[in-house]
Formats: sequence, structure tokens, C-alpha cells
Amino acid sequence: MRRHHRSRAHVALTVLLWLVSIPLQAAAPSPPALMLARDLGTTQIDVPAYYVSEKLDGVRARWDGRALWTRAGHRIATPPAFVAGWPDTPMDGELWVARGRFDVVSGIARSSRPDPAAWEAVRFMVFDLPAHAGPFSERVVAMRALVAQTARPQLRAVEQTRMTTRAALDARLAQVVAAGGEGLMLHHADAHYGVGRSAALLKLKPHDDAEARVVAHTPGKGKYAGVLGALVVEHHDGRRFRIGTGFTDAQRANPPPPGSWVTYRYNGLTSTGLPRFARFMRTRDEMPP
Repeated sequence: MRRHHRSRAHVALTVLLWLVSIPLQAAAPSPPALMLARDLGTTQIDVPAYYVSEKLDGVRARWDGRALWTRAGHRIATPPAFVAGWPDTPMDGELWVARGRFDVVSGIARSSRPDPAAWEAVRFMVFDLPAHAGPFSERVVAMRALVAQTARPQLRAVEQTRMTTRAALDARLAQVVAAGGEGLMLHHADAHYGVGRSAALLKLKPHDDAEARVVAHTPGKGKYAGVLGALVVEHHDGRRFRIGTGFTDAQRANPPPPGSWVTYRYNGLTSTGLPRFARFMRTRDEMPP
């Protein structure tokens, strides 16, 4: 009888040890609750009611008071010195290096082993305070004061200005684009922070852009023989089309793999609803929530 009890105890202990040895599956990332912009396009707005800033081509991030997180909920590995002395106030911002350097800052932000030398060129450009209860006009003042008080070179407040007319707004857009920028962001002065797409936060660009998933590559011909000719991509609704322009030689030699997501520019839609003159912009490291 005692032997039977010892045998059952031994089996139970073995099972327990086996269960403990199974690695726990990592929890799925939880995307931060972000305020997202809508396209302005040709919609008429009361221009003086908005703060205007440049749309930076960087990596969107949320500082929660302790660490930086991507918009999909992945923690960004930074050198300790990069965030040393930052406030415990939650901040929305963009990890940014310079105009036209998205690929550089994206690679830096994705690395699980942060290189302090590479991070020296990165700035966290703060454009909102999600935990602040006041309207955006008050948050602008609070952002400027917070960054000034922190006095860390890695932390900057995005410049916010006011325009009086649509003509002035369009002129500012042309100036930014001519200098290599992507476009403008407009934030209503009276708007409180809200999660999701908001009519109080608008983006103005000289072109349309969207995301699609890569499903295949087509081989190049002529001067592109031996490298990528075009990407076959699939839109969210299942429609497929090709993107054959906008690539550098390096990108044609090492194109985005099937299954990855890319951002492309286009000029309106065809009669069948497909993007007209689609051209490659960049590979998306993760899709937005």
C-alpha cells in the first residue's frame, strides 16, 4: 500500500516538474491607446483654430514614464543614458533623426541591442501629453515647459505654430515638402486627447499613402535583371496590384520579403478602385493598431 502511494506521489512530482519546465508563452503586446490623425485633403477648415507642425518621418512612440513603446505595443530597447532624467509624465512623440532618414531611425529603434553611438543621433520629438486633461492649447504650453525643465538633449518639443489662411497653410506645406519633409499635422486648439481616429487631428500631404502586404516578387528586366522588378501586394480588402517604382538599387537587391507590410504613395484611384501610380515608400516594421 505504501509502495502504491509512493508511486503515485512520484508520478505527481514528475508531472509537476514537467509542467514547470515548459516555457511560459510571452503575452501578446498591448498597443498603447493613441490619438490618430485623419486626412485633411481638400476639406475646408477654420485654419486659425489649429496648431500646425511638420509631419516627421520617424518612428511613433509612447513614453509611459519608464520606457518607450511602439504603437503596436513593443518595448523599444534604448541605452540607459538616452532616457536618463526623463520625466514620469506620459508623452507621445516621434523618434526622429532627420528628414528622409526613416530607414536609419527605424533600424535603430528595432534593434534589441541598442548601440549608444547610433542613438546619439536620435531625438524624441514630443507632440502631445496623453494624460493631460486640458485642451491642446494648454498641452502645447505644458509640453514646452516640460521639455525645458527636463533639459535633456534627446528630448525636444515639436514646433507648433498658427496659420491665418488656407493659402498660408498650403505655402507652408510646399516649403516643407521642398525641403524633403512629408507634410503637416494640424491639431485643433480646443481638442482634448482622444483615443483613435480624431477629426481634431489632421494630416495634410501632397499625395495619398496607404499600406499593403507583400505576397510575391516579380523578376526585373533590362537594367534590373537579376533583382526585383516589382512587388505584388495585397490591400486590406484582398485586392492585389503591383508596385514597381520608388525603390533604391539596394532595395531592389534586398526587397521586402513576402508577408511584410509596405507603405506606398499613389495619386488617387483608378475606375476599378486600385491606386493610381503606386510607388514604394518604405517597409513597415509593424502595422498600426
